[in-house]
Amino acid sequence: MSTPAVAVAAVPRQRALFAVLFAGFILTGVAISVVGPLLPVFIARWSLGDSKAGLFSTVPFAASLCGVGLSSLLTKCFGYRPAIITGYVLMSVGLVSLNASLLAIALVGAAAIGLGYGMAVPGTNLCVAEMAGTRSASLVSVVNLAWGIGAVSCSPLVMFSLKLHLLPQMLVGIAVFGCVLTLVLLFAAAPAEKHANSPAVDVAVAPRIGPFVTIALATLFFIYVGTEVSFSFWAATYANRLSAGLGEVSTVAPMFFFGGLMGGRAFTPLALAKIRENRLALGALCVVVLGAALLVASSTQRAAFVSLAIAGLGCACLFPIYIAWLSRWYAARAKVVSALMFSMASIGAATVPWLVGFVSGHAGGLRVGLLVPLVDAFLMILLLVLLRRQTAA
Repeated sequence: MSTPAVAVAAVPRQRALFAVLFAGFILTGVAISVVGPLLPVFIARWSLGDSKAGLFSTVPFAASLCGVGLSSLLTKCFGYRPAIITGYVLMSVGLVSLNASLLAIALVGAAAIGLGYGMAVPGTNLCVAEMAGTRSASLVSVVNLAWGIGAVSCSPLVMFSLKLHLLPQMLVGIAVFGCVLTLVLLFAAAPAEKHANSPAVDVAVAPRIGPFVTIALATLFFIYVGTEVSFSFWAATYANRLSAGLGEVSTVAPMFFFGGLMGGRAFTPLALAKIRENRLALGALCVVVLGAALLVASSTQRAAFVSLAIAGLGCACLFPIYIAWLSRWYAARAKVVSALMFSMASIGAATVPWLVGFVSGHAGGLRVGLLVPLVDAFLMILLLVLLRRQTAA
């Protein structure tokens, strides 16, 4: 946090804002990840097949697409703060609704979480990137490390709350944390924001932007987020089917993926100081391919846990790098272009995990379905190779 490479350059008020956003991303990590470890419970409670269980990914991330649109509108008119605050409130309401006895209410709660997630994430990432300036990839990686902390802590929280029969209390407690963050953010100082009408900015970014670059970057957002969510969403269910009677332990399977993700993000700023972003991303994707291949080949829970950790480690630097490219290539225009990018991310999260479930239900189980993120990793490698020829990444 305090290393020179990632220090927030300005005044103590900006550091205070960064601390609030860091804590907010812990909430965001918990909220959007909690359905994964709860999925075996939902499947048993409502006798869901894999294809229908995939709705618990499709619904929140389809709602997050609406959240991205609302976030873009609010940010353009009022700055980052209103979108982020609204996102915290919606996620808090959604968390409380997940323990409902009716499937429809639980899905509405998942939709509220997704809507809030779509509103909070774009504003948080872009606000941090603007505060960081030329060190945007490093600082965005640090704030996304907070997301990883929330995601990692989610699985053991669910496991212990289920063992102690305290799931409703746990969900309410996290919701209260979200409400506290909302109140704090109301009084936090916002950074000075870039203006889209700056001629100097327009001239500086014009040579980097072409239709292919925009399409390729949007596709990377789509594929990457869909791939990451597929690993985390299906991890507990896949491990449960390999459990050999150790069903409770399978609840923590997403923790291994998010543990690898968080560990990798902790070292991403150091790696970026020595390795160019494009090369680091290509190397990371090779690690994702390895983890995904080992996961498909796993025959025991232990092998699945190790594979998930490897896949998470490979995913660690990718999203921060893509965010940094968005902020750097488009500068003040990033507020407009981000609506496309984060919308594609939401669509990917809504469709790719569902596709895993669909393939699983029609082609012989989750082992086959999890070939989808493996193929996605190869597609991202191809896109990065093509982007390398078009930009000075």
